[in-house]
Amino acid sequence: MKASILLLEDDLLLGETLADLLEEEGYRVVLCRNGQAALDRTYGERFDLYLLDINVPQIDGVTLLHSLRRAEDATPAIFLTSYAQKQKRKEGFESGGDDYITKPFDNDELLWRIEALLRRSGVLQPCRGGLCIDEEHQMILHDGAALELTKKEYDLLYLLIRHHGKTVTKAMIEEVLWPGAEEASEGALRVYINRLKHLIGGEKIENIRGVGYRLVS
Repeated sequence: MKASILLLEDDLLLGETLADLLEEEGYRVVLCRNGQAALDRTYGERFDLYLLDINVPQIDGVTLLHSLRRAEDATPAIFLTSYAQKQKRKEGFESGGDDYITKPFDNDELLWRIEALLRRSGVLQPCRGGLCIDEEHQMILHDGAALELTKKEYDLLYLLIRHHGKTVTKAMIEEVLWPGAEEASEGALRVYINRLKHLIGGEKIENIRGVGYRLVS
C-alpha cells in the first residue's frame, strides 16, 4: 500500500515537480490545479493527506479545507503558502490545517513534515524498494504481503528502509539492536542480514565491507 496525497497547486511547473518528487518517494499523488477540482476528487476518493496551496482559483485552500472539516473529513492537511503574515497562517490553522510550509521551501523539509504527519495519523509509510512500514501494527510489507519478522529483524529492516539508498553503519545498527548493556553480536547481525536477504531478495541489501549495509532497491 502507498499513502495517497491530494496535491492542490495551480502553478503547473511546481505542481508537476512536487508530484514527481512525491511519487519517487512511493506516494500516490493526485494533482489538482483549482479548489473546485480538488473538492470534486474528495467526493469519490479517500486520501491520506492533503497538500494544499492557499491562493488557487475557484476555491482557495483555506476555504476548501474548512468545507471538508465541516463535512467531518479529518484527513491531515499541510498548507503550502507564500504568505508571510501571521493572520493568514492563523486562518489556515483555524480552518483545520495541521501544518504549513512557506514557499520557497526545501524539498527534504517538506518530505519530513509529510512523513511526521503520516506517522502521527497511523498511515503506512511510503514504500521503498517494494517495502512499506506499518508502524501502527509493527509490520513491514513486501509487495503488499506482511513479512514474518522477529523483533530484531523488524528493527534492522526498519532502519535500512528509513535510510534507503544510504549506508547504515554497524555502529548505528548496534545502537538500535543492542541498546544499553546488551552485548552486540557480529555473528547474530550476519544471521539477521542473511534472513532479510532471503525474504526480500539478496540483491536489495548491499554489504559495504567493514562499514555496514545499504538497502538499494
